[in-house]
Amino acid sequence: MSVQSVLIDFSLDSARLADESGQKSVFEQLQTMLKEYLPNLLLAAEISLDGGSLKILTGMKGVTVSIRLFDRGLVTINVEYYKDDSEDPLITFKSAKELESKLKKNIKGLKSQALPPLKRCLFGRYLPSSDERLLEYDIDATLFDEVSPFQRVQIVHSKILGNMLVLDDLQNISEADLVYTETLMQRGKESYEGKEIVILGGGDGALLYELLKEKPRYVWMLEIDEMVMRACNKHLNSICGDVLERRKGSNYEIIVEDCMLTVKKFIKENKKVDYIFGDLTDIPISDAPCGELWEFMINILNSAFKILKPTGKFMTHGNGATSSDSLEMYEQVLMKMKPSVTFSKTKAFVPSFYEDWIFYQIGFTQE
Repeated sequence: MSVQSVLIDFSLDSARLADESGQKSVFEQLQTMLKEYLPNLLLAAEISLDGGSLKILTGMKGVTVSIRLFDRGLVTINVEYYKDDSEDPLITFKSAKELESKLKKNIKGLKSQALPPLKRCLFGRYLPSSDERLLEYDIDATLFDEVSPFQRVQIVHSKILGNMLVLDDLQNISEADLVYTETLMQRGKESYEGKEIVILGGGDGALLYELLKEKPRYVWMLEIDEMVMRACNKHLNSICGDVLERRKGSNYEIIVEDCMLTVKKFIKENKKVDYIFGDLTDIPISDAPCGELWEFMINILNSAFKILKPTGKFMTHGNGATSSDSLEMYEQVLMKMKPSVTFSKTKAFVPSFYEDWIFYQIGFTQE
């Protein structure tokens, strides 16, 4: 079940929409053609607006059509209706393209476009890219949807990606995303055998599961959200195995609390580890490296390096490769750290993100 939204846009010579008479003429041409695809359309409202006008039509089965005419030469058409899963769509993408072509010819439009129908439903099919482009997923079911004290936690199913963890309407990891975990840990480039490791976050369990295959001496995973682990243990065990079920083994332990509490404890004990993984929030998208999220990230960085061995490394994910300004701001933060650090970065295409992602490997500057 979903509300279908069909969007068609046109550009015209602005002189044709410069006044009420011109807008009425174009609207009547559009209305005549629309009735061939959506019978029994009736004009329900006409509204004069600054810069143009809005016409609203209604039809059978609750169909509404809004036509916005802008005096600068733009016309937008929005068709909306409710569709049950068993019903055929009133307008498919193919028929929307046909309608677009006929309308463009009829009104002598300059340019036009029709978008595939948007499916607006109770489980989201649309998630944003790192630079806020709209991505459509083939999500066909919601397996888990609850709100924890920290965030909204969802597990959804995609025909292509398998089960996928979504936190606060942002995709996090799917069953198709082993490349994310392997790039984060630099598998094949870093040796974890016999090493002590701290994971900050990592509630999906995928990183811990893969690290344990490398025979580390001990891994502490510090995750605050019990609900995330419960959901992933049930619906994403293909990527986390049984680590979220057991919670503790001979060489690992999951500590359920704010990660900074354990980090501060390690600082007090003067404990040093070989690797720290920052598997928390992405680098914030902002105009400047300030605000609550930036302060949190910088605090994590400064605290983490206090429990890192001189030869140790801090490994973390960054953000989408297209988010260049925020990535550059993060690198400026790294270059100002005391003691000084050096960093390298790796790029990998992550299937569930539908884009290239940047990962950082950071260590103390060696004299």
